[in-house]
Formats: sequence, C-alpha cells, structure tokens
Amino acid sequence: MPLALELTPAWQDLKNKLRSEVGDSVYAVWFSCLSVCSWDGAILVVASKPGTERFLSERFGRTVERCAQAALGDHVRVAFEGEAAADAHKALRDAGRHHADPVLRDQPFVPRYTFDQFIIGDGNRLAHAAALAVAEAPGAAYNPLFLHSSPGLGKTHLLHAIGNYLAAYEPATTVRYTTVEAFTNDFLAALHGRALDQFKELYRTVDVLLIDDIQFLENKLKTEEEFFHTFNALYDSGRQLVLTCDRLPVQLVDLEQRLRERLEAGLVAHLAAPDQATRVAILRKRAEIDAIEVQEPEVFELIAERVTDNVRLLEGALIRIVAHHSLTGRPLDLGLARDVLDELYPPVGVHIGAQHTSPKQIIGAVAQSFSLSADDIVSSSRRAKVSWARQVAIHLCRELTDLSLDQIGRNFGGRNHATVLHACKRVQERIIVNSDDAQTVDVLVRQLAGHQADGDS
Repeated sequence: MPLALELTPAWQDLKNKLRSEVGDSVYAVWFSCLSVCSWDGAILVVASKPGTERFLSERFGRTVERCAQAALGDHVRVAFEGEAAADAHKALRDAGRHHADPVLRDQPFVPRYTFDQFIIGDGNRLAHAAALAVAEAPGAAYNPLFLHSSPGLGKTHLLHAIGNYLAAYEPATTVRYTTVEAFTNDFLAALHGRALDQFKELYRTVDVLLIDDIQFLENKLKTEEEFFHTFNALYDSGRQLVLTCDRLPVQLVDLEQRLRERLEAGLVAHLAAPDQATRVAILRKRAEIDAIEVQEPEVFELIAERVTDNVRLLEGALIRIVAHHSLTGRPLDLGLARDVLDELYPPVGVHIGAQHTSPKQIIGAVAQSFSLSADDIVSSSRRAKVSWARQVAIHLCRELTDLSLDQIGRNFGGRNHATVLHACKRVQERIIVNSDDAQTVDVLVRQLAGHQADGDS
C-alpha cells in the first residue's frame, strides 16, 4: 500500500503543496526524500532522512498534516516514522474516529510571501501597486482585482502578501485564501455533509477573499454557480475579492458570461516575465533570505540568462545548484552553475529547432522511454505511469515546438488549454527537486536532438 500511494497523483499533490508551504530550500533539505511507511486510508505514516523524524514532527508536523488533508481528505492524520511512531499512530487513529464529519479548513498564508520579498520590475509594477492598494484599503479600490499571467510569475505571491499584510497591520480584518480546487472540495464536502450553512459562513462573511487559479472553475457547473453567488454576496456588501488566473477573463470561454463580466468589472492587471535585471535581483534577494554565499556573483547572471520566463523555475535553478554544492563539496561558482544548468537549460542554440520536431516524434520517443505505446500517451488513462509520461510529452511539445497550447492539447486526445498548462507545471516542479526525473527529461531532449541531427544530415 505505501508504494501504491506514492504512485498516485494525490501523493505528488501532497508533496507539491508541502513544497509550496515550506519553500524550495527547506523542501530540498528536509523533504525531497519523503516516503510513505504505511497508509490505511485514514492514518498516513511518513519517513524522511533517518534520525530527523522527531525534529520534523515537532517543527513541521502540522504543516505536513495540513498538506495531507488538502490532498487526501480532511479526515487524514499524519505521523512520522521513528521511535514514537507506534504510539503516535495509535493516538492519531483514536483521534481520527472523532473526525468523520466534514471539516471546512483554513488555508494559511506562506510567511515568506510578503510585499518586502516581492521584486518589482517593469513587468509586474502595476500588479504589485494594485495588490498593495487593496491591502491598505480593502474594498475601497480595484474590486475585484484580477491578476493574470503565465505560471510562476508571482500571482500567488501577491495573494499571500495581501493576507500577510492585513494579518500584520489590520488583524481585525477577516481574510481567507483558497484555491479553486480547495473551494470545490469544501463545497462538495458541505453538500455531502449537509453543511452548506457552515460553507456559506466560511466564504461569504469574510472581509477579503483571495482565490487562486480561477481558470479551474471551467466545466465545474455546480461549483461555478456557487462561486457566482459567493462573488455577488461579497461584492454587493463591499467586501474585497482578489483573483488570479493564467488567462484574461474574456479567454475563459467555458465560464458563463455573467461571471466573466463580473471578473472584468474591476482592475485586470498582468504580470509579465521579468527582464534580465529583475531576474538577477530576484536571485540576489533569494540568496540573501536563505543565507546562500555565492563565490562568484556572475552565477546569478548565468542563471538569469538561462531561465527567462518563470520566477519559480528561476529560484528552483538556484536551489538545485546549491544542492549540488552541498552534496559534492564543489565551490558555488560559475563552473558548478554551468554543469548543473547545462542538464536542464542548455545555452541558446543547443535546443532542438522547433520546425524539425513534431508532436508525433515526441510522443513516440516518450512512449519508448516509458515502455508504453503512443496510444497510451494520448489515451484517457489515469494510471500514474501513463499520466507522468503524458505530462513529460506535453512539456516537451511546449518546449520544442512552435505549437500553441490548444494545438498541443489536440495532439493529446483533445485536451484543453488548462490541462496542457497543468502538465507543464507538474514537469517543471518535479525536475527541479528530483534528479531522476530531470535526467529522464534531459535524455529525451538529447535523443530528440540526435534525431534532428540525423534528419538534417
């Protein structure tokens, strides 16, 4: 059963949520090797590096459990393997018997996501200023505030910055942060548990509602209807709404027009990819926060040259270099940075020419690598191995072709824009923290590059 859980999307979701909560550097040091010891559907016993379980249980136990509940259900309890695991397991099992009823949860703010730690550049200046104005005077201006950008450019950071600002300076203001996924889960739990009044109390009485990834409301008719009424209840009473999305409201074609119109009624602010100077500033700030001592400042310039359109990947590249430094003892200099970055972000000119690489070639190469068929890759199968292979193929199509997101989706059984983006995000997250996954993707890139070279000769 432990291995079976580790192969499920829920386990990956748990780890992704944990990484988002504790930050890349803490995750890389303490949780990158997190594994399942036992799982009976209610009690999850996990292990990390030997000898660290007691520390992790005391320092991060509640955080891990919160992430487990978000991924596996509100009834789940977590224990760390180790000396006291048996006693903890028994106590948590006893406690679990008293938590059968649905519980609507609070999602905390990430402490490091503040306005002070947000690096301002030309591409995000308007969004930052609008978010700060909302934090200083909720409901008075820019209501709703709609932040949109590609993944990894700071939308979620600004949501949490608003929450952290209000918690620090206006503690009497009630603020709730949620994602569309969590909103949907809470709504379904309330329906099944006959707790709709509790749900409405949770979402419709706050002063500020911060909601992430609004694009995932598409094709969820009941949840969209409930969100529409929640939006109206808050807006009509002068409460503040801040929403994030990977697209403009007008591009959310599968949402009802009445909701799209409400999303457009306030300020729509775009976050663009940071320029070179901003990327370097982001890296310097991250190094300062994490007390990372870089022997050669040019390391920041090199990372910023290689990783250009995603802040999350930019910081992840720095953490990956630091991890290699810690594990190998090599100096944190340009030589190490080049060796690490060459695996995932080769210099310009090393990538495959988009015009020579087709989705069919990519699907074939991925299928062969994972011992699957091309039909498996484009099928509707949700098996963990097939899902991961499909996500890798989609990621490679985005990286190595000129196709639009919709065009890529059509090559994978008619999947939509949001599914393609989600797949790319999952691959980017996994190759940062998992060297085996990174090597798999790198080998495929080089294999496809070799195929192109053969075709050109």
